[in-house]
Amino acid sequence: MTQDFPALGLILLFPALGVLFNLFGGRSAGRGAVNLIGPGVIFAAFVVALWGFIKLLAMPPGAALVCGLWPWIAAGPFHVELGLRLDALSAVMTLVVTGVGALIHLYSAGYMADDAGYARYFTYLNLFALSMLVLVLADNLLEMFIGWEGVGLCSYLLIAFWFDNPVYARNGRKAFIVNRVGDLGFLLGIFTIVAALGAHGVWTLDFVGLERHADLLQPVAVCAALLLFFGATGKSAQIPLYVWLPDAMVGPTPVSALIHAATMVTAGVYMIVRMNFLYIQAPVAMDLVATVGALTAFFAATIAIVQTDIKRVLAYSTISQIGYMMLGVGVGAFAAGVFHLMTHAFFKGLLFLCAGSVIHAMQGEQDMRQMGALRKKLPITYATMLMATLAISAVPPFAGYFSKDLILEGVYASGHVWLWLIGVITAGITSFYMFRLIFMTFWGESRVTPDKLHHLHESPAVMTIPLVVLALFSLVGGWVGLPDWLLWGDAFKRFLAPIVSRPVVGAFVMAAAHPAAARLSLSVILSMVALAAGLIGIFLAWMLYLRYPGAPQRIAARMATIHEVLAEKYYVDQIYDLLISRPLFWISGTVLSDGVDRGVIDGLVNGAGAAVEEGGETARKAATGNVRDYAFVYLAGALAVAGFYVYMVVR
Repeated sequence: MTQDFPALGLILLFPALGVLFNLFGGRSAGRGAVNLIGPGVIFAAFVVALWGFIKLLAMPPGAALVCGLWPWIAAGPFHVELGLRLDALSAVMTLVVTGVGALIHLYSAGYMADDAGYARYFTYLNLFALSMLVLVLADNLLEMFIGWEGVGLCSYLLIAFWFDNPVYARNGRKAFIVNRVGDLGFLLGIFTIVAALGAHGVWTLDFVGLERHADLLQPVAVCAALLLFFGATGKSAQIPLYVWLPDAMVGPTPVSALIHAATMVTAGVYMIVRMNFLYIQAPVAMDLVATVGALTAFFAATIAIVQTDIKRVLAYSTISQIGYMMLGVGVGAFAAGVFHLMTHAFFKGLLFLCAGSVIHAMQGEQDMRQMGALRKKLPITYATMLMATLAISAVPPFAGYFSKDLILEGVYASGHVWLWLIGVITAGITSFYMFRLIFMTFWGESRVTPDKLHHLHESPAVMTIPLVVLALFSLVGGWVGLPDWLLWGDAFKRFLAPIVSRPVVGAFVMAAAHPAAARLSLSVILSMVALAAGLIGIFLAWMLYLRYPGAPQRIAARMATIHEVLAEKYYVDQIYDLLISRPLFWISGTVLSDGVDRGVIDGLVNGAGAAVEEGGETARKAATGNVRDYAFVYLAGALAVAGFYVYMVVR
């Protein structure tokens, strides 16, 4: 069932108006107007999204609100129209993007208050939110790609926002280029789908039509799913295209919060869930998605253990948590993956905004080794960041406990026991490095330099109010996923069921293998195992960074090789530089530029010019200005003409 809802267009119109205002009138209107319009348009979009969500709740399961825009592509039988679709899945994503995004915009008004480029900043920020909303509300795959490319562009603009710093500009380019590599896979995936359907005379890319003709995609399901997933590894920072995200930390901290919590890195997870009807036909692709997700989660978590930059710890944490989501959707637990995406938006947005509050108080300092004992100076920041840390560590009753448990239960139920074990170990590592961050930043002895200690203060209300709101959702946001034997049990899963509840080919289904009582007992056991791993991680962090604060340095000295490998991030950037960047620079510089461009192309063009010039020089020598020389030339010419005439007559 679908119902026309023209107001959906307002969700895009409001941020679009914000972009236009800030771009063309922001500087002249003044800082106050920009600070009002920039966050205000996203709050307005959130209100409309909430309106649509409430209408959706009153409709039958599986219903959708739609809004047609205008025809876009007409090429023979192939037609694509721009339109918006709000169903259960896109409603969750839209509320996350506008809700969390609005709080980040509000926070930015305080964080960027003294920046000279405030109007440009809010232009990019509004455009970022607009692009993500296009991505999640699109009713067809090609329209989704518009938003997909839009968030890629905005990530470059915001990561390199302070572009006068060469390092920041380079990191922005790195993010842009790595994402373009992944986007090639996404495009090839779209082309594969078009070709497969076109071979049967079906010309559609809208999601309803694709699902209706999903059986026609069976021959190319694995190929198309893997190509689309390669695009997702770029956007969602998974192995092998995760390398851009840690370096994206050079942008303003609210940008990091928006990228990690509400927009770009969740795009790949959303795309896979939206295309779940394709992936369930490709168990090989789903196994790869789950495996890459598990390995990425573990890989990034181990790197986070030794990071000293507070934002880099959170960056690797995001890579790891997106890995959890990929692990969930890869085993067919689509609702669990989206559930963790939602709770992650709450606590990861809060973590980054709290980190920004710390950096704001520390006058730009991001090294945790230069912090310590900040909880007394920054009580609101400390309390809210502790709540977010408890949420990401999956401590009940915080939000992360419910969503992460649901993923791990789904992984175990699918029969991927080894992947489940990796997920449990990663849960323990996550708790360890996150409480390491808390203890190094807010506890222990103060390592703050005297000049910064004198200026330490809590952030203004415009920054702390978003912290408190997100802290509340980090606590209660997971309660919509309570199990079916508690309160409104499984409300979130039931809401998404019409979109994602499809049997996965070849999956082991726990519900079919165990009676209800056994399933409940098994769920409790799995939950306790994961919780125990998290509590062990917290205990180890307390022992090493509070009880015996000198222990980490001694352990690092004894395990110098392992510590160096982790500190150098497994040398992946160096390997990429050696195997990819340097050969490409050599080919482009030595072979293409020096050899082809200068040697061949310039050689031919410049050679032709040189030949003409030499010919002219030779001819010029005949122009001596002497009458006798000219008379001789004329006589020689006349004799030559006469000789040629005689020759022609005689012959």
